[in-house]
Amino acid sequence: MAVNRDKNSYTIGFAVVMVFVVGTLLAGLFMLFRPQIEANERFEKQQNILYALGVNLNSGPNDVAFIPTDIVSAEFAKYITKQVVIEGDQVIEDDNAFLIDVKKEATKAKNAAYTRKLPLFIGQKDGKNIYVVPVRGKGLWDAIWGFVAMDDTMTIQGVYFDHKGETPGLGAEIKQRYFMDDFAGESFLTGGSFNGIAVAKGNNDPKNLIKDDQEVDALAGATITGDGLSAMLQKDVKLYVPYFKSLNN
Repeated sequence: MAVNRDKNSYTIGFAVVMVFVVGTLLAGLFMLFRPQIEANERFEKQQNILYALGVNLNSGPNDVAFIPTDIVSAEFAKYITKQVVIEGDQVIEDDNAFLIDVKKEATKAKNAAYTRKLPLFIGQKDGKNIYVVPVRGKGLWDAIWGFVAMDDTMTIQGVYFDHKGETPGLGAEIKQRYFMDDFAGESFLTGGSFNGIAVAKGNNDPKNLIKDDQEVDALAGATITGDGLSAMLQKDVKLYVPYFKSLNN
């Protein structure tokens, strides 16, 4: 008996079968490559943390060059001397703190009964301790995130920022060297009080030579992305203030 391929039931049935077959294939491929995907995600986090710390392969003035994946784990172990997780008043050493998903932690923290886990990475650079914290926020179109490296006075030593879908040539410039370098030397504290750092439009210091104004020059045409980055630094870095105060007591 011939199959009537013009009937709607045939079309629907064929589509259902194809969705099942393709879905099964994709699920199989994901499971097959999952270990490599997870390894690449770990390498990327380690590269970003080290970049903020100042451990990278930058040579020219515009370079944003990471430690290669084949040696990044060894370099991470070399420069990051301790990983901790802050949970309320507790500071717990955890060698896998860099695996904590800060997005999920922020979502869980909406429940007032939940104690948020805050990963922090302590590195050694130029003979002093540097503290690297993750930050995550919202740009114009999607998520923005990064890492901020500070000394014990919460003065920035380096940063790394990235984005999911900001506009090329505008908001996407947050990951360019000329913008990230402007943050070095800025402090989150004024007279012991936390004030954050603003990405300021109309900043009177476009070359960012003044380091006690808690401002960096905004990106042209990227006001919303800049505002999102300012808010991200304010809300996420502020969570670590009690820890930094404990270092200086």
